[in-house]
Amino acid sequence: MRYPTALITLIRELGRLPGIGPKSAQRLALYLFNQPEEDVLSLAQAIAEAKETLQRCPICFSIMSSDDTRCSVCDDPQRTQKLLCVVEQPADLLAIERSGEYVGLYHVLHGSLSPMHGIGPDQLTIKPLLSRLDGIDEVILATSTTVEGEATAMYLARLLNDLEVNTTRIGYGLPVGGDLEYADEVTLGRAIANRRQLQL
Repeated sequence: MRYPTALITLIRELGRLPGIGPKSAQRLALYLFNQPEEDVLSLAQAIAEAKETLQRCPICFSIMSSDDTRCSVCDDPQRTQKLLCVVEQPADLLAIERSGEYVGLYHVLHGSLSPMHGIGPDQLTIKPLLSRLDGIDEVILATSTTVEGEATAMYLARLLNDLEVNTTRIGYGLPVGGDLEYADEVTLGRAIANRRQLQL
């Protein structure tokens, strides 16, 4: 059976979203087809409105409303101004914020170094990061533990070390509530390497 052209186009476009494979795209397309027209139009309007009214913060490159001059984090005087956390994507910033443990500033790279995909330092917001270091006591590198994330952290660590900026890397290891017997060797090794003194 051959799908109508409009459905094929919708499946193809949905398949371009991150984390959506061909089967998920097909399932989403068929789901949308079966929804009331007003729900589908509401979704389409929300997507168009988000694209139209959201932009990158000129300071940290996170997401903000186009009506604002900077994002809510950069605009918050209660944030610790001497601490800067570098993340790959706005979603990483949101995850750290949900933890409630961090009260400093952020810088969003919008990706990680990946020469195979044509992403080098010039495709990331590294130059603006280097221009923000006045008055910063510590830069926390919170990139992912993927090969690209680690390469990005190492690249930034070298740059920041040359500028004599105190640079740290987020700790990583075992998840809370996880059993040791189910942890892979790399995660367990990093948990041991990143151990810390117990505060009594």
